[in-house]
Amino acid sequence: MAFIKLYRKKLQENYQFLDQTFKSRNIKWGVVSKLLCGNKIYLKEIIALGVREIHDSRVSNLKKIKGLDPEIQTVYIKPPAKRSIESIVRYADISFNTEIYTIQLLSDEAVKQNKTHKIIIMIEMGDLREGVMGEELIEFYGTILKMPNIEISGIGTNLNCLSGVMPTQDKLIQLSLYKQLIEAKFNISIPFVSGGTSVAIPLILKNARPMAVNHFRIGEALFFGKDLFTGNTIEGMHNDVFKLYAEIIEITEKPNTPTGELGENVAGNSFSMNDVTDLGITSLRAILDIGLLDMQPQYIESDDTDITIVDASSDMLVIDISNSKKNYKIGDLVAFKIRYMGALYLLNSDYIEKTIE
Repeated sequence: MAFIKLYRKKLQENYQFLDQTFKSRNIKWGVVSKLLCGNKIYLKEIIALGVREIHDSRVSNLKKIKGLDPEIQTVYIKPPAKRSIESIVRYADISFNTEIYTIQLLSDEAVKQNKTHKIIIMIEMGDLREGVMGEELIEFYGTILKMPNIEISGIGTNLNCLSGVMPTQDKLIQLSLYKQLIEAKFNISIPFVSGGTSVAIPLILKNARPMAVNHFRIGEALFFGKDLFTGNTIEGMHNDVFKLYAEIIEITEKPNTPTGELGENVAGNSFSMNDVTDLGITSLRAILDIGLLDMQPQYIESDDTDITIVDASSDMLVIDISNSKKNYKIGDLVAFKIRYMGALYLLNSDYIEKTIE
């Protein structure tokens, strides 16, 4: 059985790096846990780090977090669906919002539950996913101020999530200006300006973020140490908190080209003879006990750089081990580094065992 392993010490060191980075700059931050897909084993590891604020896009995951530690501040990080209002008010202390209609529903439900529900108003700043348009923000804010049992904790934005727009210094200055406009208009103080996700960390490390932007939501950098501007690993962080291990179930010398009439495979792809430069040559192929049901090959990379991934079917992954210096045998484990989307597939699969080092 294939399994994914979390390396606790590396996770702790990544967390300490980030926590020190933010504390030294007087920035609040929360951990985005959606990658973990509600896995209690891994959620406990996050809580054990000392995290006091966790963000997720699934109410069921927030419910699990509250069950593990009711004192953790839970944040629902997408505009709530109408049918989820009751559970969002129950299990999320804060939610991200962009619609007056939805916030009114949250207000009504908060009154029913005798709770104050906090919200962050998300602003559209060019990435074209969720967000109130800037020219509508003042009127929007004024309407929300009148709603009972709703507390506006701040404003925020999401960048680099849909269209790839980066959180530049100019973008964050613009977000700061929205804060100033609202405070001047309504004679209030906005506690938090949430400037984005892991993609903003390079700006923070360069001390290039406006001081008014005082909150961030971090997931990918915690687990993968990635600088999303350059694609490199942030100096001082680990890029392999998670690793995938899959077992070899067959090793055979086989031709590089299939024989017979060709059609589409189970993934809808067709084999092309143009992709093969060594027609008639054979290679030593190994089959691993994992497939498309659990992962996508483009998001994993073997620790053994001499291994080539050939392709995958629903439950099996074929690799070429011809050039490897290792003497692989049936039953051996092959280790893979994982990219963010690869981990998301694996952690969402009930067929992949989750372990801790």
